Amino acid sequence: MTENVWTTWPSREALLHEGVSRPRRLLAHAVRLMVFGTLLWGAFSSSSLHGWGSVLAAVGLLAALCVAWAYFRTTLAHRLWPSLALVAVLLVIAAVAESVGFGVPARVIWCGCAVVALERMPVAAALPVTSVALASYAVVSDDAWLTTVATVTGLALAGYVLRLDAEARGSAQRLLAQERAARAAEAESAALAERARIAREIHDVLAHSLSAQMVHLEAARLLIERDADRQQILDRVVAARGMARDGLAETRQALSALRGDLTPLEDFLAQLVDTAEGAAEVTITGERRPLPAEASQAVRRVAQEALTNARRHAPGARVRVRLDYGAREVMLDVRDSGGPPGEATGTGGGYGLLGMRERAELLGGSLRAGPGEEGFVVTLKVPV
Repeated sequence: MTENVWTTWPSREALLHEGVSRPRRLLAHAVRLMVFGTLLWGAFSSSSLHGWGSVLAAVGLLAALCVAWAYFRTTLAHRLWPSLALVAVLLVIAAVAESVGFGVPARVIWCGCAVVALERMPVAAALPVTSVALASYAVVSDDAWLTTVATVTGLALAGYVLRLDAEARGSAQRLLAQERAARAAEAESAALAERARIAREIHDVLAHSLSAQMVHLEAARLLIERDADRQQILDRVVAARGMARDGLAETRQALSALRGDLTPLEDFLAQLVDTAEGAAEVTITGERRPLPAEASQAVRRVAQEALTNARRHAPGARVRVRLDYGAREVMLDVRDSGGPPGEATGTGGGYGLLGMRERAELLGGSLRAGPGEEGFVVTLKVPV
């Protein structure tokens, strides 16, 4: 909706003079002091002042200053009728001052009212005020008519220029406030996303480890209740301990990843292959480069899961791991040569291919897992 330029107030940011540089603030203070000094000089330099006349001049000057202060406050609050009433009082004070012989203070007040009305009020209300103030000044001015016209025109232009400058500054302040709010919202959104990522990482690491420990401990409890062989119970407890150790190690690794303290992906895959049971090899193709933290984590998790599945379901099979750095994506391909089926009840350190597929989709990638020509194939593609 387009604002009506005739009835729209200058913004509070413009009226408060926010964003004004220090030199301009000093200049504004100097102008105010000069105006105040002119009023004092005009009020007390007349030789006709004596006794009660001086007192009345001081009271009139103080009243004008109080009314001017109130006018600035009411315009800041965008109160039209009180502002008009106060500026009318100032015009009357100037007329009274002129009638009793205080010409300089009267003309200063008239000129000031003309300028500040254009600067601080809606144009429709400021134009009549400015017209009355400048007409009053022109009537009592003893300068040449051309000089008077130039002065009146200059004052009107000065008031309008000050208004435009204040509105531009106010718009800049509003844009700055909006930008700060947007940055704060963006930072909050990033913090929430980071919390969600941390929660997902910790969940992926701990959920499987704790559930596997529960299985082993529950089995150990049942064996104890049945007075089973001591070695069987010990095997279950040792397996649960191994799950806890592996979960702790992988939790530390996940926290290191969140801090950005990770070993290079190529070194990680080489270590993973070296510690894998059976024959395994890793091949790196493409131009090696650092990956974003979440993409790197996805590759690591899928590699762990695929090797774990190969160990569980095809023990002794040969596993080939290939990492390919493409121009727009990185691809991890893990395939085994097949072998005798492993124990379906075995537990590994992975987190489930379903969870890995969801992780890949969150990154805009994909994960395919299924039988290949010889054994099982897991292929992850992540855009980078």
